[in-house]
Amino acid sequence: MLAWLNGQFIDLADARISAFDAGFQHGVGLFETMLARDGAVLGLEKHLARLEESARTLRLTERLHVDALADAVKLALERNQLTDARIRLTLSGGDLNLLRGSSGAGHASSDTAQKPAPRHDPTILIHIQPITRYPEAFFEQGVTVTIADSRLNPLDPFQGHKTLNYWPRLSALQQAAAAGAAESLWFSVSNHLCGGSVSNIFLVKDGLLMTPIARGEEQEVGVGTGATIPSPVLPGVTRAMLLEAAEELGLQYIRRMLDYDDLREADEVFLTNSSWGVLPVVRVEQARIGQGDVGPVTKGLRQAWLDW
Repeated sequence: MLAWLNGQFIDLADARISAFDAGFQHGVGLFETMLARDGAVLGLEKHLARLEESARTLRLTERLHVDALADAVKLALERNQLTDARIRLTLSGGDLNLLRGSSGAGHASSDTAQKPAPRHDPTILIHIQPITRYPEAFFEQGVTVTIADSRLNPLDPFQGHKTLNYWPRLSALQQAAAAGAAESLWFSVSNHLCGGSVSNIFLVKDGLLMTPIARGEEQEVGVGTGATIPSPVLPGVTRAMLLEAAEELGLQYIRRMLDYDDLREADEVFLTNSSWGVLPVVRVEQARIGQGDVGPVTKGLRQAWLDW
């Protein structure tokens, strides 16, 4: 397999970053996971737009060339001769050694104060893997999920962005797997439903599709819904695609703050991400969802995703 690292293709086994890279040293960075199907990357523009917006908002870089990155993703897929693949794009803070001496160890002299800040480029890595295959039983029978012990803080400005700091989420996933579950659901410190460790969540009640308000949607849909604080929910690309599909299918949907009662009383629950698309949930720990099977709305939206 070939990887694209800072503008050059190299063998994946030879891909190296500096020991002083900010992503390795401090977890400074962002990433996107994308799915290619039949040679096309689903939602590529949406993925890269989210990456660029997060990089700018979190002050990682303002020099991200989205069009060039899109070309690099497509070329990486072509060079690896795969039509169906999992694509990971990682953007880190770059080599911290490049900043040494630029600030005079924190004390700018009259000479250095007049000099422009040195150019500091992030590290960008694109690598391709064969598509992840999930058991068909996951989609035909649904899965069980757990509830994470930790809570998300909506006042944390890094929440709702796909940062490299995934340790808490992966830890929750490990605990879920140990309990025989496929995912772990997260609530906020105000006990509002956020989503899974690696997924967005949808509920269905009496035919109405519901999903938590995501970062960036607070002003658009927050009036009258209780959304008076920032949302820690990632604005998922597959989530956005499924909302478009819901409109095309004539399904009513609402984005609002949801709680445990909404989850417990839902007729259907499903999770979305770029790898599995639509994953039905039939049980939250010991509590059964609806009739305990995959509901018609979930089936319809999964088919819409498969046909995308």
